[in-house]
Amino acid sequence: MNDSIGRKRRVRCAVLNVLMYTAAGLICLLLLGLIGYIILRGVPHITWSFISTKPSLIKGTTGILPNILNTLYIIAITLILVLPLGVGAAVYLTEYAKNKRVVDLIGLATETLAGIPSIIYGLVGMLIFVQFFSLGTSLAAGALTLVIMTLPTVIRTTQESLKTVPASYREGSLALGSGKWHMIRTVVLPSAIDGIVTGCILSIGRIVGESAALLFTAGMANEIMGITDAIKPGNAGSSLTVALYMYAKERGQFDTAFAIAAILLVLTFIINLSAKLAAKYLKKGNE
Repeated sequence: MNDSIGRKRRVRCAVLNVLMYTAAGLICLLLLGLIGYIILRGVPHITWSFISTKPSLIKGTTGILPNILNTLYIIAITLILVLPLGVGAAVYLTEYAKNKRVVDLIGLATETLAGIPSIIYGLVGMLIFVQFFSLGTSLAAGALTLVIMTLPTVIRTTQESLKTVPASYREGSLALGSGKWHMIRTVVLPSAIDGIVTGCILSIGRIVGESAALLFTAGMANEIMGITDAIKPGNAGSSLTVALYMYAKERGQFDTAFAIAAILLVLTFIINLSAKLAAKYLKKGNE
């Protein structure tokens, strides 16, 4: 009897393992196929002039330097604003808030906000930041819209990471005489750094891949500007994803669109790798 049950259990486990590895293999093949196709189509059309100049209708040239700079500006401005807000909100909800009903209500609200289509954020951003606050179509308006879009993701991932920190860590720190903020700053946050970086990476992915909201708020200009100009009202700028959309959908220049897609892949990989290395350095520094 026991041998029969054990045999059935081993067969079931073997079948589940095969299914799991098959699904994982298919996902990896799909990812590699997608990346490989984009690289093969895009890399041959990437030249130094392509990434170091701006487009010119008079000269008949195509360049994406303004789009690269605008993308980096939007990423930087959004992260500078959303990380303190998101991590701070998560710390308050997890460590300080006492009313569980309010915490659950805020959690439901953040989950709902995370599922709203980006085009709606674009319309709201246009009404609030572009028109009401008179920022005009600008990188600043686009970045503020993306702050609202990515804030729920940062809050939820940070909250879940903070909840995984053992209560004994908190109790031990408080027993040694630490204040609550000192305990959070020196014990809880370093232990939850992986989750915070995960939220940062997810935010970067959404920022880099966003086009619908930026069409309404950041605009489609292709002028090279400095970081101080990027935060001024009225200075519109097209990101890489918006440029990709314009070249593929409006102009039908698919070679250029695939080249931009390849650059987006490389840019995302570099930023995510930098975030991982920074997290490893911070975690090592707090050990």
